Amino acid sequence: MTLEENKKVLIITDMEHDMESIIHQKTGIPPHYMHTIQSYGTIISHPFGDIMRSVIIAIYQESIEDICVVGVEDNHTLDNVPDDITFREGEIQTLNYLFEHCKPELIDSTFEEWLKGKEKVSKNVERSIDMIRRHPLVPSYVNVRGLLINKGEEHKVVEV
Repeated sequence: MTLEENKKVLIITDMEHDMESIIHQKTGIPPHYMHTIQSYGTIISHPFGDIMRSVIIAIYQESIEDICVVGVEDNHTLDNVPDDITFREGEIQTLNYLFEHCKPELIDSTFEEWLKGKEKVSKNVERSIDMIRRHPLVPSYVNVRGLLINKGEEHKVVEV
């Protein structure tokens, strides 16, 4: 990943510790040019949700011209969502009905897909990149790219 010198970069990454130093080591982006938004699973699930709002504000307040969505493979953060979360009877069915019939507001197919994200980290990253690129409030000059970091292979980095 090559960036122009002295450009501020917005990094959207997982809740992993010390991601900024790994990103700096692998990309050469100086830490003082990085602005970071962290979320579980690097998932932007709604075009007008909190994460997207933070992205838009960062673009305008911090003069961001590059955005990098970073996914961490071999990360089991989303696998830790308990399967035995208890809801009142009928809530899951109601939520699944809303996910199925309230398109495009709800972009996932089911409640579980919304909660846990896609099975492949790369799909979450691609979906987030697409949502940022297509957003009507994101200027066309903003570059949006994705990186996958594989923690199992000494932090191997692949551009998406």
